[in-house]
Amino acid sequence: MTITMYGITSCDTIKKARDWLEGHDVPYRFHDYRAEGIEAGKLNGWVGNVGWEKLLNKGSTTFRELPDKDKQDLDEKKAKALMLAKPTMIKRPVLEVGDRILVGFKADVYEQAVRK
Repeated sequence: MTITMYGITSCDTIKKARDWLEGHDVPYRFHDYRAEGIEAGKLNGWVGNVGWEKLLNKGSTTFRELPDKDKQDLDEKKAKALMLAKPTMIKRPVLEVGDRILVGFKADVYEQAVRK
């Protein structure tokens, strides 16, 4: 089973999730948004799987610093454009476990997902 974690290295939640995976000897590949960006096709797949509302991190510094006009009247198209332009607005981490998508980090959810 291939596991890929998406996020940024400076994120505290990413650090917790990586520590958990490494502490449980779970091999994974890390994809850093800042270094590698995110492809539109990948983001579209995630949105189709979990919804843009779950992926867009309105609490992120990047989102909060947007002009008010960019935050108003959000819909899927606008949210995807924002996340493609600034992937640090995507909630972290996004973990691809085979064909499953997990958003955020909860140890019990990771345990169930990687032990199957």
